[in-house]
Amino acid sequence: MHDVTYEHSRYAPTEIEHRYGPNVHLLDDPVALAWLARLGARETVQPELGRLVRRLYEHLSLVVLAAELPRRRIDVATRMIASSPEAVYRGVSVDRTASVVTVGIARAGTVPSQICYETLNELLEPDGVRQDHLFMSRVTNDKGEVTGTAWHDAKIGHQVENRIVLIPDPMGATGGSMSAAMTHYKTKLVGKPRAVIAMNLIVTPEYVQRLTKDHPDAKIYAFRFDRGLSPSDVLGTVPGAHPERERGLDHHQYIVPGAGGIGELLNNAWI
Repeated sequence: MHDVTYEHSRYAPTEIEHRYGPNVHLLDDPVALAWLARLGARETVQPELGRLVRRLYEHLSLVVLAAELPRRRIDVATRMIASSPEAVYRGVSVDRTASVVTVGIARAGTVPSQICYETLNELLEPDGVRQDHLFMSRVTNDKGEVTGTAWHDAKIGHQVENRIVLIPDPMGATGGSMSAAMTHYKTKLVGKPRAVIAMNLIVTPEYVQRLTKDHPDAKIYAFRFDRGLSPSDVLGTVPGAHPERERGLDHHQYIVPGAGGIGELLNNAWI
């Protein structure tokens, strides 16, 4: 017999209220917020910083995969089958045959992508899991303002047909690098991705607005929405209610309150 309790999965992560549309998922997770507060504290350095990034991305990976992977019915006999012929779990599961690629954008995204890759290999059939690598950087003018994105190199598989593309990058600041990466996967490779998903720890209004404009079909998952430079009256409203007045980037395009340069901190390298 099939137990109707597990016939369907209605899982959806808890989110804060906002006005940025159904593809933006600003998660309401007090554990992640506690870890993020420690991550951004001035006294937090390696190795604690690296451990916190790992914990946060292991956590975020499970949330995103539970929400976004296709599902299927499975029938699995348990150890109790020897004594009870009814000892078979019949119900919903993620589809282990799903195809996923995780993209590591050097340098802040390298460790998060590896964590996602390891999680995927434990959850899915490994031959359907791939990790790609992009080497990109901000382009700034003589005032320190971000003016674009430069590509340096890439190690990318060519085929993305029906794959879920995950792009884990801790700080969603301007959105320039993420938008360029999404454009590449949607237009330059073979096939059409099933979905393209940004996985961030912290995002700004500028980032969310850039991606929802450039890639309205893409999805964004983030633990925190930082708009600390917005006027006080805007801070008293639901995110996205006054997008033209929300601000989370300083004049050097760093996030406020943010967490500092995570790529630099992860590598103890300041160039």
